[in-house]
Amino acid sequence: MIRGASLRGFARVVEELDGDPGEFMGRFAIPWQALTSEEGLIPITSHDLMLDAVARELRCPDFGLRLACRQDLSILGRLALAIQASSTVADALECASRFLFVHSSALSVGVEPDPRGCREVVALTYRKDLRESPYSPQAMELGLGLFHQVAMALVGSLAGLRAVELPHQPLSPVSRYTNFFGVDVKFGCPTAALRVERRLLDEEFRSADAVIRRLAVDYLTSHHTDPERLVSTHVRRALAGSLGTTPAAIGHVARLLAMHPRTLQRRLAEESTSFETILEDVRQDLALRYITTTDLPLGQVAAMAGFADQSGLSHAVRRWWGASPSEVRRRVRGTS
Repeated sequence: MIRGASLRGFARVVEELDGDPGEFMGRFAIPWQALTSEEGLIPITSHDLMLDAVARELRCPDFGLRLACRQDLSILGRLALAIQASSTVADALECASRFLFVHSSALSVGVEPDPRGCREVVALTYRKDLRESPYSPQAMELGLGLFHQVAMALVGSLAGLRAVELPHQPLSPVSRYTNFFGVDVKFGCPTAALRVERRLLDEEFRSADAVIRRLAVDYLTSHHTDPERLVSTHVRRALAGSLGTTPAAIGHVARLLAMHPRTLQRRLAEESTSFETILEDVRQDLALRYITTTDLPLGQVAAMAGFADQSGLSHAVRRWWGASPSEVRRRVRGTS
């Protein structure tokens, strides 16, 4: 999932391109409330597929970068307070890395050694967990573009920015990227990153406030649980990695997690969920991924999403989205 605030500015940019934001949101089953809700969550796969579809159908290859220009740190909600009140860039990055799961558990930022081997340079990385959702070029450009915008706003300038790296090949003319980031941009890299001089980590923020930061961190800690500490997270990953190859049985997953099935059921109940609920969510996510991002025959999609046959897939897809798998594939791709 991802917070609906990630779509702030979406409707205005689509309208400027003579598109209909309501049509796109309806096609991807994203409610209009997502554009105004600060805390509402939407499926990140649907969110990302919609960004790619808008860019493709409205012939706007730099859509992600355009949307990044309409956003700022405030889309992170209460996490933004903790970041702004941090004392240094390093302090802010540590906070963002620790709590970005509040915005989306599929996304992460970090500070890593320079991929080019320069000792005086570090990489500020931006990643999406592909176990949770497929790669999206537009969503990646939105995220890294916003990361750059936020850093500029907090530090005042990025005179120490050496280069930018993106995993995919350019969607727009390379000059569009260099004009946006102000430095050289490399493509086809292992990880999306801003390569910056190490000294920037020690830059102090004018907005630093130890009291506000402590209050914000205390709130985030008390109101949100890191998904890595939840049994349901590990059940979801176990199912996502095994559906289509092994039976979707609680006993099998319990063995993978070194638990008794009754213990697993009890732990999931404590997290206000169940094995059946997680299985349904995983099947839905995998079905959407394979139907919309591949040309696999629907019988093969059914097997890979853990259904006994194509009929089971069809019944489930109609229950989830009110259409057949073929209709969902055409709808998402914008084809007749």
